[in-house]
Amino acid sequence: MPETLTRPELTAADRCDRCGAAAKLRAVLQSGGELLFCGHHAREFKAGLSEVDADLQEDEQIEL
Repeated sequence: MPETLTRPELTAADRCDRCGAAAKLRAVLQSGGELLFCGHHAREFKAGLSEVDADLQEDEQIEL
């Protein structure tokens, strides 16, 4: 049975890797790497991240 890993909720301390704004999306890549994006950059990159099967964790307070 595979182990399910949980990640902590995004907080105000989490910042976008592209511009430094508050992170609204965490993308966990298949390699184990992690990227954080603000709402603007999340919308820009969400389709591509889905194509590479990244696990996406969205801030529940916004709609991307």
